Amino acid sequence: MSFISGYHHLTLSTDGAQEDYDFYTKTLGLHSIKRTVLFDGTIPVYHLYYGAKNGDASTIVTTFPFKKPGIYGKRGTNQSKIIQLAIPLGSADFWVDRLNERGIPATKTSRFGITRVALAHPCGIDHELVENPVDPRPPITSEVHGVGADHGIRGIYGAAVAVFDRTSMDDFLTVGMGMKKEADSDEGLMFSVPNDGGPSSMVEVLHQPTGPQGTWTLSGGTIHHLALDTGSEEHQLKLKAHLEGLGFTDVSDQKDRNYFKSCYVRSPGGALFEIAWSVEGCWAKDEPADAIGSTLVFPPWFEDRREEMIAGLEQTNF
Repeated sequence: MSFISGYHHLTLSTDGAQEDYDFYTKTLGLHSIKRTVLFDGTIPVYHLYYGAKNGDASTIVTTFPFKKPGIYGKRGTNQSKIIQLAIPLGSADFWVDRLNERGIPATKTSRFGITRVALAHPCGIDHELVENPVDPRPPITSEVHGVGADHGIRGIYGAAVAVFDRTSMDDFLTVGMGMKKEADSDEGLMFSVPNDGGPSSMVEVLHQPTGPQGTWTLSGGTIHHLALDTGSEEHQLKLKAHLEGLGFTDVSDQKDRNYFKSCYVRSPGGALFEIAWSVEGCWAKDEPADAIGSTLVFPPWFEDRREEMIAGLEQTNF
């Protein structure tokens, strides 16, 4: 039995909040589904969530724009490298043209026999739009920004992780996380994430035995973690115990993220994984269900610091 049912979200640390918001909403056609702040520590930093209009699990990309505090990391190996979003079969050319017209260099490429569009977030983090022929999710459309059903992003395809040692990540993802190895070649390894709808999302492992060690801390210009959906607290705690029993002892206690509950585990290949499940109400806990992502909201434990936090945030026109 698998304790995972697809991705929950992907989280990266970026640079400017305005360019981040414009990239995901105006260029990629995703919707703002939550605007809040970094829950950990004391630095006032936005935490922005994008995805399907209703905030469906497996469609969510979240970001921490670090321009104002000026905290930046180093991209390298032993680190998550590429954010991957699924697009309909045959839509790559549309995205190559759209992105280049908007000043974002994009090229069509292929890995594991799957067509992709390679591009970068304005802060430099690599992204891929992947033509996934078996993805049943409806495309995310944005009429106002010119993204229709023939081309709209369906949600998360996965992420590519660069590692020194392929073998240790193979064990972690298969024995630890219950994923299935779908490909093993000189291009890397590909593992499918357990999903009731079939193998529609992946983790790709790229062997990069040389080069600098990438930053693991929460810092601009780097991917922070890949979150997998356990669906329930019971499955989350069982998976946590399973990982710890295998010797993966770098697993956090449960963290309250207001909309979901999380545990974090550092993989032997360096990439940070999260195992999460959405609480009742989720994104509609603090906003109307038909207006999520339209206001700046704070968790209950930050309400007494609201004015201080707002004053410290980057000025942005959402």
